[in-house]
Amino acid sequence: METIRTIAWMKESARQGRAEGRVIGLVPTMGALHAGHVALVERAKRECSPVIASIFVNPKQFGPKEDFAKYPRTLEADSGKLSAAGVDTLFLPDAAEIYPGGFRTYVNVDGVSERLEGRSRPGHFRGVATVVLKLLEIVQPQFAYFGRKDAQQVRIISQMARDLNLDTQIAACPIVREADGLALSSRNAYLGGEERRAATVLHRALSAARAELATGTRDPLHLQTVLRKVLEAEPLAAVDYAEIVDADTFEPVTRIARPCYVLLAVFLGKTRLIDNLYLEPKDDSGELSVQL
Repeated sequence: METIRTIAWMKESARQGRAEGRVIGLVPTMGALHAGHVALVERAKRECSPVIASIFVNPKQFGPKEDFAKYPRTLEADSGKLSAAGVDTLFLPDAAEIYPGGFRTYVNVDGVSERLEGRSRPGHFRGVATVVLKLLEIVQPQFAYFGRKDAQQVRIISQMARDLNLDTQIAACPIVREADGLALSSRNAYLGGEERRAATVLHRALSAARAELATGTRDPLHLQTVLRKVLEAEPLAAVDYAEIVDADTFEPVTRIARPCYVLLAVFLGKTRLIDNLYLEPKDDSGELSVQL
C-alpha cells in the first residue's frame, strides 16, 4: 500500500489511474477504523481498482465543545487494517495541506443540513460537505463509499454531488453491527463498561419499532412512543432525538408511505451515538422492506 501525504502527489497518482482507464474508488475516513470501514473497502474492491482510502480527522466538522482533540488516532493500526483489506493507496494529508493559510471557502447544503444532526451540531455538515468536496476534487473517483449509519451525512453528500455536477457516484453501504446489535462507531471506544452495556438500547429501540412495523403499524407518532419507551427505560441513556423522517428531505412524516428513516441520537454519559432503521414500501400493498 502506497502512502501519499500531499495533494499534488495524490492528484497525479489518481490522474494516472484515470488515464489508464481504471475505475477509482474512494473510501474517506477519519481513522480509528473498525469492521464497518473494512466493509466499505471490501465493497470498493469488488467494484473498483485502484481503491484509495483517506484518513483525515477533519477539524472543520467538530464544534467548539466536541471531541476533536481526544478523537481516537490509531494510525499504525489503521494502516495495517487498510493494507490487509487490499487498499492500494492511503491518502494521509495533514490539516495544513487540506486547509492552508487563508482558507475561506465552505460548502453549505441548504435544507436537509439544518435538522437533526445539523440542529444538534451547528456547523457540522458545513465541515463535512467542505472536506468531502475537497477529497472528491483531489481524487476524482468514479465511486465514493460511505456507511448508512450516518444517513443524513450520506444524503447531504449525495445532494452536493448532484447539485455540483460531480462525476462521482455516492454509494451508501449497510450498517455493520456488533453481535449484540450496537452499530460500529469509532466513538464506541469512549464508552465505559456500564455505558457499553447500556448502549445496546439504541438497537433494542429500533428492534421494537421494527416489531411494531411488522404488525402493520404505519403511524410515526406511535413508533416514536415505542422508541422513547425503550430508550427512557435505560437510566444511563439521554435522548437527543428519536424521529421518523422522509428519506429524501429528512422532514417529519405523518404516515410511512414513502422511503423513511427511523433516526436515533442518544447520549451514554458524554458519548453521543447515532443509529437508524431504513424503511421502504415495496409496493401499494403496504409491505415494507426494513433495513436495520
